[in-house]
Amino acid sequence: MKKIWQLGFLLTMAFVLLVGCNQSETQKSTEKSGNTTQTADKTATYPMTVKDALGNNVEFKQAPKKIVSLIPSNTEILFALGLDDKIVGVSDNDDYPKAATKKPKVGGMDFNVEKVLSLKPDVVFAHESNAKSVESGLQQLKDAGITVFVVKNATNFEETYDTIKQLGQITNQSQKADQIVANMKAKVKEVQDKVANVKQRTAFVETSDEPEIYTAGKDTFMQEIFDLAKIKNVAADQSGWFKIDPEQIVKRNPDTIIVMEDYVPNIVEKVKKRQGFDSITAVKNNAVVLVHQDLTARTGPRLADGLEEIAKAVYPEAFK
Repeated sequence: MKKIWQLGFLLTMAFVLLVGCNQSETQKSTEKSGNTTQTADKTATYPMTVKDALGNNVEFKQAPKKIVSLIPSNTEILFALGLDDKIVGVSDNDDYPKAATKKPKVGGMDFNVEKVLSLKPDVVFAHESNAKSVESGLQQLKDAGITVFVVKNATNFEETYDTIKQLGQITNQSQKADQIVANMKAKVKEVQDKVANVKQRTAFVETSDEPEIYTAGKDTFMQEIFDLAKIKNVAADQSGWFKIDPEQIVKRNPDTIIVMEDYVPNIVEKVKKRQGFDSITAVKNNAVVLVHQDLTARTGPRLADGLEEIAKAVYPEAFK
């Protein structure tokens, strides 16, 4: 009986050693292959079915070879994923990156169905923000046998990360998507580290000139940017984007005024000369700053850059 037990013990130990050696060899092989192994792990499997923003289960039989994008945020993500040679059409509003301006245009918010059809894309990436208004056009594309995928309208950084990863998955660029997201998160952390010890300041942001001045309150993407950058929003007592009177801006007395678009020539100087604005701290300290809206409104790879620009506008000394 003792010999049987000893034999069983020896066989068990031999098996453990064999498994250990195999795992060690596998680990060494993985370490030697480096990126090759990572790429293999990230390779997409087709056909794949992905649920879009409208709840539609969209099937992709293979990685798209000809892509049309109907909105700038989608386009910026697709270019960042390295799909320049596969993008055959973009919207009239696409101006970044520069290569996007050289692509065939398919119209604005109301895209040209015939133009899209003529480009013979494998997939058209639409967007939740205007999907209802162009519903009939999207249906025409589907009826013509073109795959239509409606991308979610991201409302925060995390949803933007998810969108980038989703488009990376669909286009067989998951590893690139992961790197983009990692870079964005690193930039966000870098900004937060730089403003961590500053004394908090207040800011006001506007997207249009008087008499129709609109600003961002709480429950907005801009509020999340303010929160990440340790900025107090003087308009956070209201929700969403809303119209505000100039007198209210004077009363709230922000340390910085952020102008989100050069909607009229010399808008920064024009803001400073508004009636009563000479009493605002931002104007007194020459802290009226232009930050182009695309950096914070387009939910794509440049969003972290937009956060940095907003933080620089309010805390310039932290970025010297």
